[in-house]
Amino acid sequence: MASVSWRHALFFLLAVNLSVLTTACSGHYGSVIEEFCLAKFKLDMEVLDQRQWCSWEDTVESYGELTNCTFLVALKMNCFWPNRMVDEFFIRVHRHYFHDCSMSGRLLHDPPNRILGPFIVVPILVTLLMTALVVWRSKRSEGIV
Repeated sequence: MASVSWRHALFFLLAVNLSVLTTACSGHYGSVIEEFCLAKFKLDMEVLDQRQWCSWEDTVESYGELTNCTFLVALKMNCFWPNRMVDEFFIRVHRHYFHDCSMSGRLLHDPPNRILGPFIVVPILVTLLMTALVVWRSKRSEGIV
């Protein structure tokens, strides 16, 4: 009976500590990452043309710095990372900057001709070769019967 009350007390103490930590983070953490991290990201994105926003090669550095910034702020404020606020923050960032991008994050375009060419030419040549082989074998076997 005593062990059950200790478990309840320990659970209650843990729940109170976690709720205090999450309320401490929710008050200021969101505003700090908005003002500190997002401000730098906005400046970096303004340098790029909007057509480059979907190019991963052009945005990977800024996006990585934004991610690291949210992590470092959480670390300094003794907040868990990632958390619900970070998820919501990045959803807002994606809705604003990356809403027109494809799911892969890259601009879609045709591959270069040196790559695309063999995928077109080889099946055509194989089809012609097999057709010629069938015709040649059929003419050759006519006299064997």
